[in-house]
This record gives sequence, C-alpha cells and structure tokens, in this order.
Amino acid sequence: MTRSTRSEIPQPQRDGKGGTDTGPRNIDLDLQNPDMLTPPETDHGTIPNMKFSFAMTHTRMEEGGWTREITQRELPIATTLAGVDMKLNPGAYRELHWHKEAEWGYVLEGGCRIGAVDQEGRNFLEDVEKGDLWFFPKGVPHYIQALEEGVEFLLVFDDGGFSENSTFMISDFFAHTPKSVLAKNFGWTPEQMANMPEKEKYIFQGQVPPPLDSDRVVSPTGDVPRTFKHRMLAQQPQRFSGGSVRVVDSTNFKAATTIAAALVEVDPGGLRELHWHPTDDEWQYYISGFGRMGVFASSGLARTFDFRAGDVGYVPFAYGHYVENLGDEPLIFLEMFRNPRFEDISATQWMANLPPQVSADTLNMPRSMIEALPQDKRPVVA
Repeated sequence: MTRSTRSEIPQPQRDGKGGTDTGPRNIDLDLQNPDMLTPPETDHGTIPNMKFSFAMTHTRMEEGGWTREITQRELPIATTLAGVDMKLNPGAYRELHWHKEAEWGYVLEGGCRIGAVDQEGRNFLEDVEKGDLWFFPKGVPHYIQALEEGVEFLLVFDDGGFSENSTFMISDFFAHTPKSVLAKNFGWTPEQMANMPEKEKYIFQGQVPPPLDSDRVVSPTGDVPRTFKHRMLAQQPQRFSGGSVRVVDSTNFKAATTIAAALVEVDPGGLRELHWHPTDDEWQYYISGFGRMGVFASSGLARTFDFRAGDVGYVPFAYGHYVENLGDEPLIFLEMFRNPRFEDISATQWMANLPPQVSADTLNMPRSMIEALPQDKRPVVA
C-alpha cells in the first residue's frame, strides 16, 4: 500500500505550503509518486529525472512474444547502461544475433535455453530459470529460446545509448547478402535457399526445445572456458537486520567482465543504507514492493523518487542516496554497474572508522553517538 488511497485525492500541500490542485491531472500517477507530488522538506533545487517506468515505454510485439526498452532516449541521465524487458512464449526464439555491447540477463519468470559460440569456436549451451543470470561478451553471437512455460527476462547492456532494435541478426545479414555469395560460402543450392527470410525475424515462434543433453553439440575446440551462466538467486545472501543482499561480479562470476550487480531485498520499514558509489553510475530495476529513493547531488541539491515493480532508477556516481521500503512487503530490486567489481561506500562505516571526535564536531553530536556506530558495512538496516 502507498501512503495514499484512491479514496484520498492527494494534494501538493503540507504544513501551510502549497495548495490544492483542482485542474486537469493524472491522479493515478500522483498516487504512485507521493514524494514527487509533495516532496520531503529535505528536497531542494533542480535535479534531473532519475526514474522511468517500463509501463510507459513502447512495446514491440512479435509472433513469439514482446519486448520493450529503457535507454538514454527515455531516461537521458542514464549514459552507462540500458535495459530491456522481454517475453518469449513457449518455444519462441530471440533469434541468432550479436551486438557491440556486452549483455547481462536476469530471468524474472519461467525458463529458457541460451546458447553461444565464441571467437575460438568454443560453444556454450545451458538452461536458465527464475533467479538465474547470464553474461555474453560483446560481439559473441548467441540466441535465447523459451522452455515449455515461456520466459520473461531483464537484459542490461553496457551502453546507455544501446537499442535492442539495432542488433546484428543472422536473418537480416543473410537477407542483405547476395544468394550467390551465400551459395559459395556455405555450399548451398538456390533450391535450398528458396525459403530464406527476406528481412529480420527478431522474435519468432518455434517448438519447445528437446532435453538439454540431446540438444548439445560437441565443438572440436571445446566449451567456453568460463561459464556464461550464474545462479544468482541460489547464491547464499548476506543477511542483515533490515534485509539481505546478493552481490555478483567478476569475483564470483568470472565471465562478467564489464557488469556487476547486487540483488537487494529490503524488509518492510527497512533501509538500503546511506551510501554512494565511488566510480560508477548505478542502474536500478525494481522487481517487487514499493519504496522511495532520496538522492543528494552536492551543493544543497536533493530529490526524492518513488518506485514500484517495473520501474527503473538511475543514480550518477558519487551521488549520496538511500532506498527506503514504504510498503508492507519486501522491496526487491537490482543494482547494476558498468564495472567488473561491485563497490560502494557506506556513510556509517566511513564515520565509524574515523577518529570519533571528528564526526562528532562536524555533526554537533555527542561523541558517544559516533562511537556507537558499527565499523562493518550494513548495506540493509532496519
């Protein structure tokens, strides 16, 4: 539940400031964004928008599923990462393709088969299910095929300007190559090429794949040296008083050389602690729950955003921020970074590892309050 209900029309007013809005308005959006309609007193100045929802994007519908994306076009501040939400019906393919950006995928619902072949001819074929992820390096060709229950997954690319609508697809490549060249290259006859597609297929319907072992192909150069699959949800989480965190980066998923992630679960009333990231922007995807994020941009600038399932958030590097669960169920979201390592700085840990009088004098607080701070990092607190 949000802090307002449909029986209460929210108004941009508080403590004698603001006033009622009696003109045209989108009340549903105001109900979903109470901290934007009536910002906390601590908000100040002008900060760029750091939120966009997949619910407000264009959906591309194909015979085998659909896809929608949030790139720098939809969220201009998001320069380092772009995201795609994709659904494949049972047996449907995301066709053979490659791109100039690395791809990080997370299964939201269902399951799919993923396959790739690297520059040495080494191959990779695995099934992934809810909570699993994959990583394909840039330029490595791959495909995705839904299993019998279908699949929905999140894709993240290490370039904010990336668009899923501009990938390199084998159907498109061959459609723009003379058939005489294809015949010479592959040893095919004109009759064999009669039904080749005349344009990209992108997402198309197929049959549910057979058991994994019967689908495997033995490459003379072997398997890829580092698996492209990681079972994120099966990973043991770090648990804290206010929730849990699972971190996946190149230290425990060797293939993930350009993207790191944390799966954060904040209990009702809990907080993703005050922190910042010293080197990289943060791209967020909210999976469930309802909460708000407060962002501090230095020079007295601060702004608060509300988030729920399907929303994307973005925080430039070094901006201080927190994420608070305002609902009655866990707030679950992904933090993504264009970096092989996950790094953050905790405000609590910073002060606790300084001479206590320094922080006490700075904040006009008793020294005993600073001395009571824990020296270890607590990413999620009650």
